[in-house]
Amino acid sequence: MNHPLLDPKGTRHLLLGNEAIVRGALEAGVNVVTCYPGTPSSEVPDLFSSLAGSGRFVFEYSVNEKVATEVAAGSALAGAMSLVTMKHVGLNVAADPLLTMTYTGLPGGLVLLSADDPGCHSSQNEQDNRTYARFAQMPCFEPATAQEAKDMARAAFLLARETEQPVLLRTTTRVSHLRGPVEFGSLPAPAPLVAFARNPGRFVPVPAVARMRHKALAANLEAVVRKVEESPFNRADQGSATSSLGVIASGISRAYLHDVLLAENWRDAVRVFDFGLTWPLPVTLLEGFLRPLSRVLILEEGEPLVETAVRALAQERGIPVTITGKSGTLTRFGEYSTPLVREALGSLLGKCPPSPPGGAAGQELAQRPPNLCAGCGHRSVFYAVRSVYGDQAVYSSDIGCYTLGLLPPLRAADFLFCMGSSISAGSGFARVSGKPVVAFIGDSTFFHSGMTGLANAVFNRHNLQIVILDNGTTAMTGHQPNPGMAQEVLGDQRVHLDIEAVVRGCGVSRVEKARALNQKALQRLIREMKEESGVRVLIFEEPCVLFAGRTLGRARRQTAYVAVQDESARHCFANLACPAFRLSGDEMGVDPDLCSGCMVCVQISPSFKARKGEA
Repeated sequence: MNHPLLDPKGTRHLLLGNEAIVRGALEAGVNVVTCYPGTPSSEVPDLFSSLAGSGRFVFEYSVNEKVATEVAAGSALAGAMSLVTMKHVGLNVAADPLLTMTYTGLPGGLVLLSADDPGCHSSQNEQDNRTYARFAQMPCFEPATAQEAKDMARAAFLLARETEQPVLLRTTTRVSHLRGPVEFGSLPAPAPLVAFARNPGRFVPVPAVARMRHKALAANLEAVVRKVEESPFNRADQGSATSSLGVIASGISRAYLHDVLLAENWRDAVRVFDFGLTWPLPVTLLEGFLRPLSRVLILEEGEPLVETAVRALAQERGIPVTITGKSGTLTRFGEYSTPLVREALGSLLGKCPPSPPGGAAGQELAQRPPNLCAGCGHRSVFYAVRSVYGDQAVYSSDIGCYTLGLLPPLRAADFLFCMGSSISAGSGFARVSGKPVVAFIGDSTFFHSGMTGLANAVFNRHNLQIVILDNGTTAMTGHQPNPGMAQEVLGDQRVHLDIEAVVRGCGVSRVEKARALNQKALQRLIREMKEESGVRVLIFEEPCVLFAGRTLGRARRQTAYVAVQDESARHCFANLACPAFRLSGDEMGVDPDLCSGCMVCVQISPSFKARKGEA
């Protein structure tokens, strides 16, 4: 199999951080890879999926992060070097097995890739999953360059197998999606499996076993500390021998720091501690770095975890150093940047004034809000539901493209918590408020964690209208497969599960299906169910327009529709708000370059007609 990531030792490529992680795992000899896709980690499993034909490893898209972690853990218990990948909020889903498998240990070795998202570029929060490393007592690697992403991925696997303890590889959006030169190391055969030896006294954590394994975990972590002290990923650069100012930087902040030191020629003005293997703490190495200093700046995005630990170490060891960390400039919120690090470090060096707000020009780029694609079936469904319910209903939303229904004029999202919460949270809201609640959930999210909420709603006789938006793929993260995809798309290695059959199997008797672009059928079914009570489910099907074009081979029907500005046309423009709509003088039109040919506007307003000469 020919693929750049399978090139031999010594090859250099310009790689994304996520691509580099794949190569690092291959250099370690990974045997099993599982995942639930989620930005900014999605390229990692997608690449493994494309490489699965190499025969080097087993790959699986799992239905959620908990299942993915359990499959990987079972594989590692059977002796396989295993990788499980997810975005940061996915680790909340996986936390249950994670916090126990650190007790039992896994002989084959397991690495968990958590891709955090400071700044909430594509997430509902910006939680700092370095906290999980401390909570679960897992070693934690934090790369800052593409080369480190490759090297640390390999090192994480080797450490996981040597110590039989799960290891966290924590990236962020910038690290996942930066691009940099990577020199390849050796590409060995897949790692040999470690023979499984039955040992219920270790691997079955009933209370008596768990108490002993907790102590074993603490002892194992002490052994890991010695390796962290010697790790090449923790480096103390002494800078100027006379400098009394030090900087401790972790994660992508290290890249920003070195950019500033190079650009401003400050390299000799400070001593730098590059912190790459950040947990457990290399206390001896850190103490040696702190002793000759009078002041230390801590650079870390997110929570002040390193700062708190360094403050505690300095106090415990009696080191008289002033520590500067989270402040007005260096906050817990959002991402750091080169200008921000320049300002923070420059203020300590007395070398540059604070930067003016908004940068030198004081201007920001125009904002472009995210939007549903032209021809998206979700837009048609939201329009139909709003046409029937309006503001009478409260709308419980979920994680997926359809979350974009929150924007005017659709306004089809009133609250959201996490993957799969629309049904459960909607049930609770309906029970307390007595108001009609419409819960929206997508096909992939339904299989991820919506089925349990549905079972609970039926079991407890909730009163809820559920709308399952089935676009035939996991659209938001890049069209990865899920159990609801068509069998011809899934191929021979996976099995299609019928959503309607699953819903009926959960005890729902009132279930209807329709095509999402058929406004007449949509509104008829919604009106019928509006007058009913109990748990009822509408399944609206329409392939994602991007997926249909790229994967299913469906050509777009490009038609230029136009309409005069009468009442029905203005209503359609104002309430459907398709991004293909264009307004030119007195004429309302549809841009044929953006139009997918869904014809929803034509169904809503009879004023829309094909431009003369076009069909």
